[in-house]
Amino acid sequence: MFDVFEKYLNGFCEISQDDLELIRHAGTVKKLRKWQSLLHDGESWRSICFISSGCLRLYRYDENGNDHTVRFGIENWWIGDQESYYQEKPAKYNIEALAASSVILWTKPAWEELMQNIPVLRDFFDRLSNSAFVASQQRIYSLISASAEERYREFQETYPSVFNKVPLHMVASYLGISRETLSRVRKDLSKTK
Repeated sequence: MFDVFEKYLNGFCEISQDDLELIRHAGTVKKLRKWQSLLHDGESWRSICFISSGCLRLYRYDENGNDHTVRFGIENWWIGDQESYYQEKPAKYNIEALAASSVILWTKPAWEELMQNIPVLRDFFDRLSNSAFVASQQRIYSLISASAEERYREFQETYPSVFNKVPLHMVASYLGISRETLSRVRKDLSKTK
């Protein structure tokens, strides 16, 4: 599992074997069954989580009990409740495995120590955080400005490896549309092909 992370990290920065060993020993591998939760709302999220394999989703419930998917994560992606992590508040979100998955978790103190002691890792993680912020802004803009069809196409094009791994009702939730609207959009698009 750590080999996947090592290959991923080496694709973005040059890091020594000694530093990789520090990172490896600070992390914990966790295997998840399909539908197993990694986080429940109300718990505290105190980890950095890298997905080695599988597929997870981050979601929360509204006051009517409807769940809303905020993001998906697949191999070589990161996932977590950033609000709970940084503000040290109980989580508002849930994380569950949509398939059998393996993740690497670093506790907050362990990760902060790694970031202090390995400048290359800190620089990489800063760039990663900036990219995540930009992606969040783009997603918000899409949700408030694009049609259901445009959002669906954008999701297919941007995340082709995610699209085929998640149930359609979760895709609808992620896109902020009903299942019925998603069915109509898919039907309309199939007619135009």
